[in-house]
Amino acid sequence: MIRIESFALGPLGTNAYLLSTEDGSRGVIIDPGMNPKPLVKRIKDMKIEAILLTHAHFDHIGGVEEIRKAKGCPVYLHALEADWLTNPRKNGSTRWSEVTGPISTDDAEFDLDEGQVLDVLGIQLQVMHTPGHSPGSVSFLWNNHLFSGDVLFKLSVGRTDLPGGDGNDLLDSIHGKLFELADDVIVYPGHGGKTTIGFEKANNPHV
Repeated sequence: MIRIESFALGPLGTNAYLLSTEDGSRGVIIDPGMNPKPLVKRIKDMKIEAILLTHAHFDHIGGVEEIRKAKGCPVYLHALEADWLTNPRKNGSTRWSEVTGPISTDDAEFDLDEGQVLDVLGIQLQVMHTPGHSPGSVSFLWNNHLFSGDVLFKLSVGRTDLPGGDGNDLLDSIHGKLFELADDVIVYPGHGGKTTIGFEKANNPHV
């Protein structure tokens, strides 16, 4: 039994997801964003096995260093964005000075890639490389739960006007990979509320 909790963090309301065991002793975090105090409080007595990043834009990595140092856990990120963690220009934090100061962290300990399977919390998370919003964007699939980062939202899709974004790649990722999943797969996006693959196939005006 795995519990899934969401935390809308920072000025952009970025969704961080905490997957934890039924007894609450162990967890994995997906995209710990800026101003992570509510998440930090929640994991105070929990062993965190890993921080998994769907991509390395500043609003998704703002809490990485605080949590990594507090919990001694490794960070996983696609190799195409390996240097974004250490480079505020590439992760976008220097572009939005009205929102945040420059954000940088240490390098990720492990790379992510298409088809990789992560064994965490006694479950298996499948890594899907889903570029378009950014070159190293990935989605994580566990059973009928999909963590889509900023690729697919409820009735919307990720922006492609940032450095490394590509509209054709984004649509290829959505149609060629995400929409190949079962209609009942629940989508947990990087911003906003949950949805399902079937609902987006039928209703999303962008795809």
